[in-house]
Amino acid sequence: MKIKEIRNLGISELKQKNSELVEEIFRLRIRHASGQLESTATLGRLRKDIARINTVLKEKEAAS
Repeated sequence: MKIKEIRNLGISELKQKNSELVEEIFRLRIRHASGQLESTATLGRLRKDIARINTVLKEKEAAS
């Protein structure tokens, strides 16, 4: 997810997207532990997306 897309979302949308990504990374970690995950690069990508969303969320909450 690009930072421009993230910045265009509202606070409630950011919180929802963050919870969705946290659930998805949890499922991928389980698949990785059981050896069923094809590409481990998705774990890193999701971690970075979560960090981006948290950063923008903090900025928007501070501005409000």
